[in-house]
Amino acid sequence: MIWSQIYDPFGNMVLSTIVAAIPVLVLLGAIGIFEIRAHIAAMLGLIAALAVAIIGFGMPVGLAGMSAVYGAAFGLMPIGWIILNVIFLYQLTNEKGEFDVLRHSIRNISDDRRMQLLFIAFSFGAFFEGAAGFGTPVAVTAAMLMGLGFSPLSAAGLSLIANTAPVAYGALGTPVIALSAVTGLDLMELSAMIGRQLPFFSVIVPFWLIWAFVGFRRMIEVWPALLVAGASFAIPQYLVSNFHGPWLVDIVAAISSMLCLAGFLRIWRPKNPITEAPRDWSSDDVKDEVHEGAAGKPVASRSVLKAWMPWVILSVFVFLWGVPQIKVLLDGVFSAKIPVAGLDGLVQKVPPVAPEAHAEAAIFNFNILSMTGTGILLSALVSGLMLGYSPMGLLRMYGRTFWMIRFSLITIACMLALGYVTRYSGLDATMGLAFANTGWLYPFFGTLLGWLGVAVTGSDTASNVLFGGLQKVTAQQLNLNPVLMAAANSSGGVMGKMIDAQSIVVASTATKCYGHEGSILRFVFFHSVALAALVGVLVMAQAYLPPFTAMVPEAPPIVAPAQ
Repeated sequence: MIWSQIYDPFGNMVLSTIVAAIPVLVLLGAIGIFEIRAHIAAMLGLIAALAVAIIGFGMPVGLAGMSAVYGAAFGLMPIGWIILNVIFLYQLTNEKGEFDVLRHSIRNISDDRRMQLLFIAFSFGAFFEGAAGFGTPVAVTAAMLMGLGFSPLSAAGLSLIANTAPVAYGALGTPVIALSAVTGLDLMELSAMIGRQLPFFSVIVPFWLIWAFVGFRRMIEVWPALLVAGASFAIPQYLVSNFHGPWLVDIVAAISSMLCLAGFLRIWRPKNPITEAPRDWSSDDVKDEVHEGAAGKPVASRSVLKAWMPWVILSVFVFLWGVPQIKVLLDGVFSAKIPVAGLDGLVQKVPPVAPEAHAEAAIFNFNILSMTGTGILLSALVSGLMLGYSPMGLLRMYGRTFWMIRFSLITIACMLALGYVTRYSGLDATMGLAFANTGWLYPFFGTLLGWLGVAVTGSDTASNVLFGGLQKVTAQQLNLNPVLMAAANSSGGVMGKMIDAQSIVVASTATKCYGHEGSILRFVFFHSVALAALVGVLVMAQAYLPPFTAMVPEAPPIVAPAQ
C-alpha cells in the first residue's frame, strides 16, 4: 500500500517545521555543542529521525526502517568506498616518506603556506570535485595539506571552505543534470544561470580561504595571487557553463587556475612569506601535531617525480572513471540495480512539494566497477607497486586502513541513513515549505533552502533532487523565473557543503583527527552561513535589481520532468 507524505501533521506549519528539524538539531548539537563522538552523534540523530518520522509524521515503521537501510547502503557504497581507498593511498605514500619529497617540491612553487593552501585546496581540489565529487576533493586535499605541514584541524577546516565554488558542477556536472531531470527545465539554461552566479564566488573564495587561515592583514599581502587563482577559475567557469554545458566546467576551470597560479608564482613572490604554521584556530584542549617541513638539500628530479606520481595516477584514474563512456562500458560488464524491498514505489510525494503526486523510486545501484572508489583503489594499487610494496604488504596496509577508519564508515552510514529517513518521510520537505512561505523575500530564503538541503543530505545533487521541484513550483506561484530559483538551489547549496556531517567526517578521517568533528564544525559554520547569505543577496539582486536582472534568461523552455 502506498503511503503519501504529510507535510503539516500538526495542523500548524510552525510546529510541524520545528518537529521536522529535531533530527538535524540533535545531530549538529551533539557534534558542535556537546562534542559527542561523531558515530555516536550520528546514531542519536538517526534515532531521532526515525522517532519523528514514525510518531510525528505517521510514516509506517517498515518504510522508515527500509529508508534507513537504503541510506546506510548508499553511505558505504559509493561514499565510504571513496574514503577508504583515498586514505589507503595516503597511507601508502606516507609510509614510504614520499610526503617529505612532496613538501619540498611544492615549495619550489612557493614556500609560502598561503600559496600552498591556495594551490592544493582551491585549484587542485576543484579538479577532483569536477572529476569525482562525493567527498573526494576534501579527502585528497586535507590529506595532502597535512602532509605538507598543516595541522590536522586546519587542513580539515580549510579544505571544507575551499570545496565550495566548484560543487555545483561536480562529478562532471551531475548536480545540474539531476536538477534538469527533476524540474523539466532546460539543461543549458540551468547551466548558464548557475554560471552567472558562482563565478562571483569563485573570485571571492580564495580571498575568504586565506582570510580564514591567517587573518585579513596577511591575506591582503598576497591579493595579486588570490585574484589570479580566482579569476582564472571564474572566467572559464562562466564561459564553459554558458557556451558548452555543465560537464567539463570544473575540469577546465581547475586546470586553468593551476596553470595560471603556478605561472604567476614564477614571476611574483610574497614580500613577507609565511613559512611556518600560524597559531591553530582549534580549541585549546585539542593538541595538534604540526608537521614543519625541515629545510634541506634540493631534492633530485627523479625523487620529485616519484613523490608526485601516485597523485598523478590518482588524477588520471579519477578522470577516466568520470567519463560517461567509460562508466557505461564498466556498467556493461557488471551493474546491478536492486529495488529496495518494502520501499521502492511505496512512498508518494504530493503537491505542493511536487507538481503532481508521484511515487518515489528506491533502487540501489550496485555498480561497483564504475564507482569512483574503485578507480581510486586501482590507482592506489598501481602506486603501491610502483613504490615497492609487495602484494602482501598492500593487503596488510589495506587492513590497517580499514581498521583505522572503521568508526568513520559507521558514521557515514548513519549520516546517510538519517538523510534518507528525512527524505522519504517528508521531514525535509516540511522544512522547505517553511522557506517557501517568505513571499517577496523568497529569492533569498529559497537560496538558503538549497543550503539547508546540502547541509542535511551532504550532496548538491541530492538537494537538487529534493527541492528542485519545490523551487520551480514556488517560483511560478510568485511570478519569479523558475530557472533563477532552481539555479539558486544549486548555487546556495554549495555553501552548505562545508557543514554537512558527511563532509566533516570525511575531512576528520583524512587528517586523522577523528573525534574533533565538533571543532571543525564550529570553525566552518560561520563561513558557511555568511557565504550562503551572500549568494542569497546576489539572487535577490538578479530577481529584482537592474542590471543584475539582465543575467536571468527569459521564457525558459520546459520539458516534462523525468520519471
